Amino acid sequence: MVAGGRRLELPASEKGGSKTGPSPVDRGRRGSKHHLLVDGGGLPLAWTLTAANRNDVTQLLELLDRVPPVRGRPGGPRRRPHSLLADRGYDHDKYRRLVWNRGIKPIIARRQTDHGSGLGRDRWVVERTFSWLHNRRRLLLRTDRRDDIHEGFLALACCLICWRRLETSLS
Repeated sequence: MVAGGRRLELPASEKGGSKTGPSPVDRGRRGSKHHLLVDGGGLPLAWTLTAANRNDVTQLLELLDRVPPVRGRPGGPRRRPHSLLADRGYDHDKYRRLVWNRGIKPIIARRQTDHGSGLGRDRWVVERTFSWLHNRRRLLLRTDRRDDIHEGFLALACCLICWRRLETSLS
């Protein structure tokens, strides 16, 4: 903190907060990006927060590592999903190999090909979950300078989505 007139202000280098960066789609304004991994029904399984200028594929392996164990048939619990659907932003051969090595089948649209891969039939589930998250204004417009507070609200919103889904399935 530095003295600025009559009150203490953050230095100019810290005004944007941590995990913020220039947005490539919003005229270079500083912002954050939410990354989600959801199941087939849209329930958030893992999430991360990065600066707006980070590439999506950099968070792919971290999201996969955050998936909790899945209960199933007798034996060791399945720790990974069977397949991964992703858009063109995740199309890198290196990451395809790494996902295959984890025992997950990557279904990723190829760059520089015609649209119509058919992934849109399934990708809308992720977009719907993003809209559920961004119905909370505090997540849509980041006003918190501290990234841990924003990540806490992101985790709380994901828990609320799971709670509401559980509540509707029980009634």
